[in-house]
Amino acid sequence: MARLRAAGLLTVSLLALASTPASAQQAAAPGEEAENAPVAGASTPADEGNEIIVTGTRAEGRTRLDSASPVDVLSAASLQRQGTTELGAALAAVAPSIDFPRPAANDGTDAIRPATLRGLSPDQTLVLINGVRGHTSALLNTNGTVGRGSAAVDLNTIPVTALDRIEVLRDGASAQYGSDAIAGVVNLRLREAREGGGASVTYGFYNTQIDTARGSRHTNGEPTVTASLWQGIGFGSDGFLTLSGEYTKREPTNRADYDPRVTPSRITGRYGDPEVDQYSIFANAGTSLGETFQLYGWAGYQNRKSESAAFPRLPGVTSGYSNAASIYPDGFLPLINSKSRDLNSAVGVKGDVGGWNLDLNVSYGRNKIEFRTRNSANFSYGAETPTDFYDGALVYDQWVAGLDVARSFDVFQSLNVAFGVEGRREGYKIEAGELASYGYPTPDYAGGAAPGAQGFGGFSPLNEIERSRRNGSIYADVEAQVTDELLLGIAGRAEKYSDFGSTVNGKLSARYDVADWLALRGTASTGFRAPSLQQQYFTQIAQVVQNGVPVQTGTYPSVDPVARALGGLPLDAEKSTNLSAGFVVRAGGFDLTVDAYRIHIRDQIGLSENISAGTPGTPSYNPEVARLLPDGVQAARFFINGLASTTKGIDAVAHYRLRTAAAGSFDFTLAGNINDVKVTRVPTTTSTLNPAPTLFARTRILSLEEGTPREKVTGTIDWSLDQLGALARVTYYGDVTQPGTTEAADVHTGRHAITDLELRYQATKGAQFALGVNNLFDVYPDRIIPANNSTGVLGFPYYSPFGFNGRYLYARAGLNW
Repeated sequence: MARLRAAGLLTVSLLALASTPASAQQAAAPGEEAENAPVAGASTPADEGNEIIVTGTRAEGRTRLDSASPVDVLSAASLQRQGTTELGAALAAVAPSIDFPRPAANDGTDAIRPATLRGLSPDQTLVLINGVRGHTSALLNTNGTVGRGSAAVDLNTIPVTALDRIEVLRDGASAQYGSDAIAGVVNLRLREAREGGGASVTYGFYNTQIDTARGSRHTNGEPTVTASLWQGIGFGSDGFLTLSGEYTKREPTNRADYDPRVTPSRITGRYGDPEVDQYSIFANAGTSLGETFQLYGWAGYQNRKSESAAFPRLPGVTSGYSNAASIYPDGFLPLINSKSRDLNSAVGVKGDVGGWNLDLNVSYGRNKIEFRTRNSANFSYGAETPTDFYDGALVYDQWVAGLDVARSFDVFQSLNVAFGVEGRREGYKIEAGELASYGYPTPDYAGGAAPGAQGFGGFSPLNEIERSRRNGSIYADVEAQVTDELLLGIAGRAEKYSDFGSTVNGKLSARYDVADWLALRGTASTGFRAPSLQQQYFTQIAQVVQNGVPVQTGTYPSVDPVARALGGLPLDAEKSTNLSAGFVVRAGGFDLTVDAYRIHIRDQIGLSENISAGTPGTPSYNPEVARLLPDGVQAARFFINGLASTTKGIDAVAHYRLRTAAAGSFDFTLAGNINDVKVTRVPTTTSTLNPAPTLFARTRILSLEEGTPREKVTGTIDWSLDQLGALARVTYYGDVTQPGTTEAADVHTGRHAITDLELRYQATKGAQFALGVNNLFDVYPDRIIPANNSTGVLGFPYYSPFGFNGRYLYARAGLNW
């Protein structure tokens, strides 16, 4: 009933534009129609539904509404018509099947936040840049957030100003594109322009009433400013170079509750978005080589500095605090600093050889994240402790080389044959920090205090690793328009990895046009996701917050002796079976797509419970586990295959475009996703300990099943008249569970609707201006009750799919030329 009420509420409201299908053009030869690339903030084009897509099909000229699989086409303009300049948050605002939670107090995950598609793990969605595989972040999400255990692509490394559009394939596609494409594919299409340019500045701040369980306060500030610029440059007869740049400065937000452990009660924590200082640059270029070949390539770099906070350390509360009391007599708040440097690059050549279209490309991507803990202490050093620690670094890089070959034959109505090969090399490295960040002052120290920087302990030389792997793949993809009404497709892919073996996957797709206004479509496919190098080799001893209490926890590779004794085994690939069926309706300015899906995943990889030795003298104490753990370590965890889950759901997008002579154009879209995830199997332990530890309990299961909203419905009206425009968006989110170790410790976000408004003045060339508000009615998720918030730090659940920052006001000013 709640799902029906949500859809009914937004239908009556007549609001729309969740997946604003805006114009996109067929991927042209470099320079071909490049000068017509849409400018930033351009009005929604007139040819809704006729967008040529390049994702999910290798046949030329296929449109969004003609495809056998559901594809959303999101223009740069739709992503920019909102207050946020984060790509992940902007994408989630206009695509109901995508969610982008804002974790807080969760170490590096605060700065590198993953997005989810159809409620699945962030690493089960493949991200492409111009059709070429993107690289993942070096960060492994090891904390208790949505996407726990994943190493995903950081969408926020790509500035929105560098994009022409995004294509979201909501269908299993491992047979077409390889590993990770279990939930679907996000293809980021870069802007191509020979001329023109634009610049804009967006400034926003929070004006919000914060009502936590223990008190209320008002905030008016915490600003964010983003400056962006792009320029198209033409050379030769058809060459283009499009340069884009973006700079963001964001102050931190704080939605912590009052701390009952201090008198008088006050806010001791910092809980919210991290402080960010980042710049990004991108270049996309192409030109002809003779009459039949084209050279193309792109390069992008981002430097992001983030600062988030750990839990406060207080005298008389934090174990070992007396050793540093002379430095921090009133307590201290450790600050976790991360510096992420990210590189995206590719070069390729494509053209016609004997009637076959060839595309040969090589790409390289690299992400390095360095960590520092500031305003902290290593209690084992006593009064001589440093307060600023270098914690080490994580590095991931990826080489991809691919050859794609395609040709259309005059068989049936048309027959498109494509095949290709791809090779990939991945590398992963952990670099140690300084001694004080992880260890004791001397090897024979016996002072009793836990070693390492409080808040975020550094990587030790024992954690240092450098590993790599290689894989090769071949694929074939055939798509036939058998009759005017019937479209059939078949694809197959085989891959071989140097570390875990081989896999073969296939996909069948069909579409039947019953009438000009109605088509039926469906797909069946198998898929896989290779275990990431991060999951295989990450190791660290760090403080993990469990039920509000920091616990010194070791994360070990699954083949480490500690992990093996607790039930660890070598990791294998995840495997999936995807089924989808739906229909397309279009009549005049109206179109409707409805697609149901079922995704069954087996051998799914998960990060185990934090297996604790317990407290001596209590029923929870396990001396066998205690014997395995190094000194000072209270719990251990590792990755393991064996989970199985089934995800069922429905995606629906209804769009209507109304044109009037006097009142302008109106775009109405109502879009929604209903999603249900069930864990059907958990791995059984191979541990020889007695009693054997539990590998997966309710916390991990609930996180998978209820960690993303089961219902999300978005409606928007986008109006434009000449150079004036307005947008109104309402998004309804179903309840999300942030699980605790017991049912009483569970936290719920509740069911809420978020309203966004924007008024704008814009010209194709000339000045642009916009005023807007995100979360007009200052809606928060349900607050955390005192019984589940003994420290006062966690004012609201960080599983909230719309964050927990409140009302945000913004202005955007720019100029196009």
